Amino acid sequence: MNCPYVEICGGCPMRLMPEAEYRQTKKLWFDKLVTAIHQPHIHCDQSIFIADGSRRRAELTFTYHKKQLTLGFNAAQSHNLVDIANCLALTPTLNALLLSTREFLNNLCSIQTAHKVKSKIITANISHGEIWLTEADNGVDILLEIDDALALEHRMLISDWLMENPQLIRFSVGAKNSKPETIIEKAKPYIQIANQHVFIAAGAFLQPSKVGEQALINLVLQYIGDTSGKIADLFCGIGTFSYPLAENRKNKITAVDSSSELLTGFQQTVNAQMIPNIEILQKNLFKYPLDADELKSFDVVIFDPPRAGATAQVRQLAQMSQQNKPQKIIAISCNPHTFINDANVLLAGGYELQELTMVDQFVYTKHCELVALFTKKGENNEYK
Repeated sequence: MNCPYVEICGGCPMRLMPEAEYRQTKKLWFDKLVTAIHQPHIHCDQSIFIADGSRRRAELTFTYHKKQLTLGFNAAQSHNLVDIANCLALTPTLNALLLSTREFLNNLCSIQTAHKVKSKIITANISHGEIWLTEADNGVDILLEIDDALALEHRMLISDWLMENPQLIRFSVGAKNSKPETIIEKAKPYIQIANQHVFIAAGAFLQPSKVGEQALINLVLQYIGDTSGKIADLFCGIGTFSYPLAENRKNKITAVDSSSELLTGFQQTVNAQMIPNIEILQKNLFKYPLDADELKSFDVVIFDPPRAGATAQVRQLAQMSQQNKPQKIIAISCNPHTFINDANVLLAGGYELQELTMVDQFVYTKHCELVALFTKKGENNEYK
């Protein structure tokens, strides 16, 4: 099925390509990109391509002007909003919800509320915002990001919408970059990782697709191989890699992130599932990376930073004495450009890049994810 928005929406700029041509083009682009890594021979495993229609999380922008609602994504290289009825990148569940979401937002924005400004009473509507749709394993989680305060009429409408739609399980609201307020929660949204119900906070970062998430987990486990012991899971988020690593009771995982909200949910899940070999620490690894004394006891370090990369942390790893360096480093990255910088720091600091795999999480775009295995220079380490 062709996307009617492909030439105006900025979400999937490569969608017009036939699938085989798209995959070949992306693989060639990735292969050319990694030539900037300062190592003569790099072994790239077979790329993993994720199926279209698998995105389980979407941020849609909406505006309400002259009683007209527009809901969709920005046009390519523009802030102009493209009104959409469906999106081929999203899961069937999220696509099926778009019509109901549009009707709900239209009703929400049509509510006029009175405000006192100085000595005058003025009426206003919610005029713009973002709405996040996240497909958890037990239903759909909604986060509304607006600058306006909700009136009683807004809250009643939200309650009615959730009660009328059995697939909706939680609705939260808040301004961008603020802690959301949960308006109604019929069930706590969770995703399943390594047979654990991992409860997710409103607005929490998730991998774009469930199958992509599992591909990353499989690669991390493959690259660790038989190595076990003390493992640092840095920029751990909700614990995507900690949970499967903890299934091996020989491992003791130290999970580190800066987000108190993410870590609170992570700790609650660890406590509820009684997982004994995960320790959770809060630390801003951009400003205060783990130093040589903190790192020397780890056998493996895993890091999965935001797009900015992990420069401060890899410098600490590179500066360690060869004797104290972790045996393996596994890097996950959603930005190959910053990964290349981090990789070159590690290579200059006594590591070798053993394996590298592209994971095409962002279908029909120029973005991709990757997983890489580094081992200490001079060690013959075939996933052992």
